[in-house]
Amino acid sequence: MKYGERIASLREKHAMTQEELSNKLGITRASLSHYENNRRAPDYDTITNIAGFFNVSIDYLLGRTDDPHIVLDEEVREFVDSLELSDDNILEKFSLTIDGKKLTPEEAKRFIAFVRAERSINNG
Repeated sequence: MKYGERIASLREKHAMTQEELSNKLGITRASLSHYENNRRAPDYDTITNIAGFFNVSIDYLLGRTDDPHIVLDEEVREFVDSLELSDDNILEKFSLTIDGKKLTPEEAKRFIAFVRAERSINNG
């Protein structure tokens, strides 16, 4: 579940409108709508405020865990945050998916090649 779905779910669970929650968080209703629809990612302060307001972990909001009160061990979080997709061992051990369908090894390699090409164009 993406962060936006988690935020919307928590808001609905607490029977709040977007207007009510955005007022409590000190953000605009439009910003909250963008977050809930995954059109824009909340900044660190906002995600921290949302987690604090609902008394859940940031790891839960970001989808790193399905338990709202568990915080990932620092080493696990560091590992998850820095997976190197071009590492063949990672591709063998983990299931990479898009739209719920597992990428084949060839699709994963084409995806990596696409990202590299796009970066070279944008940074070149």
